[in-house]
Amino acid sequence: MPINRQLRLQARPKGLLAPGDLQLTESPVPELQDGQALAKVKYLSMDPTMRVWMAVDSYLPAVGIGDVMRAAGLAEVIESRHAQFKKGDKLVGLTGLQEYVVIEAQSKFSFQKVPSIPFLSDTAFLGVLGMTGLTAYFGMTEIAKPQKGETLVVSSAAGATGSVAGQIGKIHGCRVVGIAGTDDKCAWLTDELGFDAAINYKHADWKEKLAAATPDGIDIDYENVGGEIMEEVLKHMNLHGRVVLCGLISGYTKETAGPANLGILIVKRLKVEGFLVLDYASRFTDAAMELGKWKMLGKLKDRQTIVEGLEKASEAINMLFTGGNTGKLIVKV
Repeated sequence: MPINRQLRLQARPKGLLAPGDLQLTESPVPELQDGQALAKVKYLSMDPTMRVWMAVDSYLPAVGIGDVMRAAGLAEVIESRHAQFKKGDKLVGLTGLQEYVVIEAQSKFSFQKVPSIPFLSDTAFLGVLGMTGLTAYFGMTEIAKPQKGETLVVSSAAGATGSVAGQIGKIHGCRVVGIAGTDDKCAWLTDELGFDAAINYKHADWKEKLAAATPDGIDIDYENVGGEIMEEVLKHMNLHGRVVLCGLISGYTKETAGPANLGILIVKRLKVEGFLVLDYASRFTDAAMELGKWKMLGKLKDRQTIVEGLEKASEAINMLFTGGNTGKLIVKV
């Protein structure tokens, strides 16, 4: 049987991941039992929530010290004694940071087959047609409910979820303003994705530029960051605006104060709603078909940042918090 390389959590990170927080280990792949399948992991999805899983109990329990680090991935079945999966099937699910995953018949976390579509790469099923795309889809369609002519602001707009959320806003006829951390990312948002404006929050005058880009105020805030950026966006919200609370990434690796102006929620009668994409699991297939249709028609574009090698996963996770990626961040195993 092959040897399985795995990244196991050895210490709960303080700030960014430090060398040794994740430790590379090797162990033999166990012999398959009835009801099991063995899959070789091809790609791993790097997501901000992984940093939360390392630290505290949240919507899932924290990863145990010594356990394989939890992560979503795409894997190909190489041997099967499982009724649902056969050799050659490609699956997405919680593979963990490892080279091989044994899929159980009665697994707490299900794996889903992905279709082979000529114009789509496998990695699309971790990005625009995967959890990040679905997160953007349900946050926009179920909570934001965008209307033609409204103004949508998206923070972390050049990330995997934000970039899709903004494009969904354009599909629904919104004026879309993205907030990102480099001029190159801002250019990608406006030149390729069709955003109406993009603001580099690292420029000294970013607050003035945000005000200038939203002359009619902001109707929808698709919030991925929190902290100072969210605070500034709230200042420009219109009466009865909607805040889609998708993430608060600014506080995942360091302690940052939340918006200090929460009183504005009352004054402007804002609706703020947090959500988890898992809430909509029963509707994933229909949503993925809609996203796929938009992509096929050229209404949705995506970009991926690929890091080579399982051993680089720690560095890749840190990239999520230092701005090192554009679009979906993936480790190629």
